Amino acid sequence: MTALPLVFDAPKRGLPPRHLADLTAAERAEAVAELGEKPFRAKQLSNHYFSRLSVNPDEMTDIPAASREKLVGGLMPTLLTEIKALACDDGTTRKTLWRAHDGTLLESVLMRYPDRATLCISSQAGCGMACPFCATGQGGLDRNLSTAEIVDQVRSAAAVMRDGEMTGGPGRLSNIVFMGMGEPLANYKRVVAAVRRITDPSPDGLGIGQRSVTVSTVGLAPAIRKLADEKMQVRLAVSLHTPDDELRDTLVPVNERWSVDEVLSAARYYADTSGRRVSIEYALIRDINDQPWRAELLAKRLRKHLGQLVHVNVIPLNPTPGSKWDASPKPVEREFVRLVNAGGVACTVRDTRGQEIAAACGQLAAEER
Repeated sequence: MTALPLVFDAPKRGLPPRHLADLTAAERAEAVAELGEKPFRAKQLSNHYFSRLSVNPDEMTDIPAASREKLVGGLMPTLLTEIKALACDDGTTRKTLWRAHDGTLLESVLMRYPDRATLCISSQAGCGMACPFCATGQGGLDRNLSTAEIVDQVRSAAAVMRDGEMTGGPGRLSNIVFMGMGEPLANYKRVVAAVRRITDPSPDGLGIGQRSVTVSTVGLAPAIRKLADEKMQVRLAVSLHTPDDELRDTLVPVNERWSVDEVLSAARYYADTSGRRVSIEYALIRDINDQPWRAELLAKRLRKHLGQLVHVNVIPLNPTPGSKWDASPKPVEREFVRLVNAGGVACTVRDTRGQEIAAACGQLAAEER
């Protein structure tokens, strides 16, 4: 088992220069004034970035050319450069590999459904949680992403949808899930700031509703409680993967610090505070965590801690090349779901996308390296 660091927050090395999306509306006005421009230019710049989804200075014709160069240079540095974009599922899934200013690699995945378009975004480059079945976790943590690097993944995907670059023609990005590379709550301040940029109404933010944003965690119990106290309406998803501490110590090593009971207690606090049902993520792994008794124990523990304020998403494991971990057979999966539902807890199988384009988090970055 990989030893966990005593501090989850990555060092601040490599973070990009200040960007508009790192700042609140008031901070943007101050930053614009520092550049010798009138504060109202901040709203103009914000309108281009958040409303028009543009980072092209040539399109900012409402700002004088001399001011435009200064403002874009000082507050809109290039954050992410697309290295490759792969599509599958008849063009309804698009995975993008990005390179940050310091060479750091990260990924995002855009998935279009008949009734919505969901973007899975990264909050860190790599991950320090060391879950053995996860490609990102096995690669280790490179660094935290800045608030603006997180937000820019969303802006880019929103532009892709608006411009009809996916199958189905022009559309709107509707849902955001923090389920890409990294542990969001280990980059707490920047993730919360990013959520606010994503959900603030235009032109201060991208205007996506808080109830359409999901923040996932492997179970950093104090941070879950802290997130609850932010009084936001985002959905919490807890990557539990097994209901017993003995196995979870191996599958999710952070469990050695916060047990299943502690994590579920924090999740109940979040549900009570936000009024929102908690999602439990359960990657079903062949012969590891797919036994009938674990399904029954899962239902029992969730019913005890969360009552009806919970839904289980069973996730067929997306195996990584060379890994000993594999997805459970479909009959085993169906029985597991049946037993959880029979135990009084809502449980469904999550739709899986992008297996032929290395869609498991971290695979594309690992291949590029």
